[in-house]
Amino acid sequence: MNDQFKPLKSFVVVRGEGRADPALRGAVVAIGNFDGVHRGHRAVIAAALKRAQALGCPAAALTFEPHPRSFFHPNESLFRLTDAQAKLRLLAATGLNGAIVLRFDAALASLSAHDFICELLVSRFALRGVAIGFDFHFGLKRAGSPDYLAAQGAKLGFAVDTVPGFEHAGHLVRSGWIRAALSEGRIAQANELLGYPWFVSGEVIHGDKRGRKLGYPTANLRLDPACRLAHGIYAVRVGVDGRRYDGVASFGRRPMFDQGTVLLEPFLFDFSGDLYGKDIDVAFIDWVRPELKFNSTQELVRQMDDDAGQARAMLARAGDVFPPLGSLPS
Repeated sequence: MNDQFKPLKSFVVVRGEGRADPALRGAVVAIGNFDGVHRGHRAVIAAALKRAQALGCPAAALTFEPHPRSFFHPNESLFRLTDAQAKLRLLAATGLNGAIVLRFDAALASLSAHDFICELLVSRFALRGVAIGFDFHFGLKRAGSPDYLAAQGAKLGFAVDTVPGFEHAGHLVRSGWIRAALSEGRIAQANELLGYPWFVSGEVIHGDKRGRKLGYPTANLRLDPACRLAHGIYAVRVGVDGRRYDGVASFGRRPMFDQGTVLLEPFLFDFSGDLYGKDIDVAFIDWVRPELKFNSTQELVRQMDDDAGQARAMLARAGDVFPPLGSLPS
């Protein structure tokens, strides 16, 4: 590696509207939306890391917020696999030195492919290389193609690596396929495509304390209304204050007590303490059963006991799996 480049001590985040951090100037970047940072995305990231090592420069992700689909279709809810913070935490664990987050707004959407390259990639960030997926398009009306980017790179002095699609079971791994799996309760398949257990993060809120009365005190989280995760019971692993706990979680409306609110309610095994106000990570390891309505609380508790037993067995078989999460600057 070039002696002039020393790996950064921490993951650097550069916001599109802020000043360009000199730590990432002259980097090689992997470009994409990276919703989920799934196995296909990580193939592009690996290409950026390889090129950066060869050139002796930093490697970063260049991504967009909000998701471009939300900008172009503001009235359509988008089930995101990872919100902006979760995406950065996953990117920080890949070995990249940082991320450039461009605000996707009318100004960015109206940039021509030529101006996107000249104004952003070359003038602002002085990039030495770019890694993209085979189907990456950019600029006004998506006019910029991988071939166009490669031609401009050769002309303007930066390398372009175009990565073929990543396949699993004969199909391209795409965020849409993973969303569909999650919405149908196929959590094991979603996790296989992601390459890690799908997870959500949030602040524990006060609920109606009904779980406590039933012997299963839960940590309640309210997820994004656009979340299309199948309602049901899941084996989960929960990250709290740097520690991990196995558990079982309900996601849905709780048919016996439905008050119209959709909640995620994880019960942590072998845990005692107050979680209210804490931010926790809930990783979904396996699917136990769909949401059901019971005739009595006694019947419900018997089923909850069975659910907990199944979840413990599933988690034991899964081993010590958890999402790879890096640290972000405070």
